[in-house]
Amino acid sequence: MGKNLLVLIGPTGVGKTELSLTLAEHFHTGIVSCDSRQIFRNLPIGTAAPGPEQLLRIPHYFIGTNDLTQYYSAAQYEVDVLQLLDKLYQQNDSVLMTGGSMMYVDAVCKGIDDLPTVDADTRQTILDRYEREGLEQLCVELKLLDPEYYKIVDLKNPKRVLHALEICYMTGKTYTSFRKNQPKGRPFHIIKAGLTRDRDELYERINRRVDLMMEAGLLEEVRSVYPYKHLNSLNTVGYKELFNYLEGKWILEYAVEKIKQNSRIYSRKQMTWFKRDEHIHWFHPDSQDEIIDYFQKNFQ
Repeated sequence: MGKNLLVLIGPTGVGKTELSLTLAEHFHTGIVSCDSRQIFRNLPIGTAAPGPEQLLRIPHYFIGTNDLTQYYSAAQYEVDVLQLLDKLYQQNDSVLMTGGSMMYVDAVCKGIDDLPTVDADTRQTILDRYEREGLEQLCVELKLLDPEYYKIVDLKNPKRVLHALEICYMTGKTYTSFRKNQPKGRPFHIIKAGLTRDRDELYERINRRVDLMMEAGLLEEVRSVYPYKHLNSLNTVGYKELFNYLEGKWILEYAVEKIKQNSRIYSRKQMTWFKRDEHIHWFHPDSQDEIIDYFQKNFQ
């Protein structure tokens, strides 16, 4: 029998965590987390990371392993997961990977383009300009230097814009010229199942989850990491909004509503991204038996 990577994906709040535990138990495997924020320590509430009981129930990987100050990318995740899979496949023919970070999913399943490593001086120069001039000005510059990438990049995501400019400045070439988008071969078979819900149902779950996070102490968690608010690891929904509250820019009720709204917007972005992938077979999260059957029928 060949090696299989079972990929369970879907938007935030859809119900991946509990189902992934059941699937991992059924297939006698651990869970490789594919979440670009759960990988950081000290953010368990706001990232909806698996709790202590869930972590005891099934071995998890890439949960709370990195310090907030540590720079980490999808490219590094690709390298780290492939190394881990080599070890896990010695014990089991199937491994489950679950999460909603689109770039991380693609990094493992398709591979990241071999981009040049940005030197520390270039990175610092662009970061200084971002803090001095703001994101809008850097977007104008990206439009001039790489109009093709400008058309498709999320212009509200500083990390993406800054990284493209770093490559442009360091190499004298466009960022686009390094993006081949050619899937890399993998020594394992990939089977993807996506979870989806009716939009109203999903939004209701997202709103409720934010309320539960607040009850669980999200504000205290955000306050504890406030000194690191400038870091990319905290440039994420749930933290940005409550930083605004702590700085007196917003009242708490408004900040919580913005977390709900931005979480719903993010869920739409996730679905738009995932829907482009014709290899994902979609299920309602309650279809546990059907999902198990789908994975088993597609084993190699």
